[in-house]
Amino acid sequence: MLTTAAPVTHDPLQVKDISVNQCSLTLTNNSTDSVFLLFSVMMAFSRQCVLFFCLLAAFSVYADMRLDCRPDFVTLVWTESRIHVDPSLLRLGSCFPTSVTAMEAVFSVDLNDCNFDRLVTGDQMIYTNDLTYISSHESFSHPVVCVYDRPKDWFPLIYDPVFNTHGEAGLVFHAGLMNDDFSGPAVSNTFPLGSSIPVMASVEEATHQPLLLLLEECLAADTPQLVPESNVYTVIGNKGCLVDSRVSRSRFEPRIKSSEIKVSLQAFRFALGKEVFIHCKLLAWDPMGLDNTKKACHYVKDHGWELLDNPAYSNLCDCCDSSCKSRKTRSIGSGELGLRHKAVIGPLTITET
Repeated sequence: MLTTAAPVTHDPLQVKDISVNQCSLTLTNNSTDSVFLLFSVMMAFSRQCVLFFCLLAAFSVYADMRLDCRPDFVTLVWTESRIHVDPSLLRLGSCFPTSVTAMEAVFSVDLNDCNFDRLVTGDQMIYTNDLTYISSHESFSHPVVCVYDRPKDWFPLIYDPVFNTHGEAGLVFHAGLMNDDFSGPAVSNTFPLGSSIPVMASVEEATHQPLLLLLEECLAADTPQLVPESNVYTVIGNKGCLVDSRVSRSRFEPRIKSSEIKVSLQAFRFALGKEVFIHCKLLAWDPMGLDNTKKACHYVKDHGWELLDNPAYSNLCDCCDSSCKSRKTRSIGSGELGLRHKAVIGPLTITET
């Protein structure tokens, strides 16, 4: 669990077109402290960056990167002016863009996601990652650095567990807004009331045995972090019940792969005109281990609750109108085949028209 750290107070950095080959960087502010912090981190990770200062003068007008480091999450906005560069191909570590337009990619991610590296030194806690782009025409990589004050009560764990199952390689989760046919990231994060909001989550299995990805819970909120003051709307609850489908055309889409789950949400009347974040709990599970707490159910008009993965066993969804509780006493911690993960999708905006 990440210990909340207060960000170090520095003027925001604006990074423009950092060339991998040149290790160049352009900052739009004049903060000596900010330059020193970023320079220190770059020196710690690569001796090649001894050229850093002499290359700071290099300036590019092709792209702009805005980075906002908050205590538990990071927002990165990449704006691209080159026509041949497709922002949907950008990756922040292992994460896909949260939203994409023709000229811009937005990442709004938790520091526990995307394979951020953490370096603790002195009174500072430094998180680093790489923004990468790979296509048949061009490839590049840019450093992403967030620096925080080290919490006074922080100390290194004797054992820092790596999430994996049965000793296999670690699992990598993705979640985000998609275009209408789920073939790529959304080109806009604005949705008129009543329109479809395509959402997809996936888990990279690598050499792991096949896993079934489920959405245990998804809450729409008007804040990027769930806090007591947040206004929330339950989209998925009760251990996998798409409760919004009771009053809308929201539904799970047929699976193509067990490691992916797609849901088409009907844009709901919540925080109209404001930024909305969808906070989801993901569960990668043994495909043969479904029960009434590990399922994906949606409501079909004139039919009732239906199990996505095998409608013949839709009785597992009977509890969606009451309370879904497991009859088993074991948990993941006691050896069941699964791994939970939290993801935040958005921001998105629902408009009146």
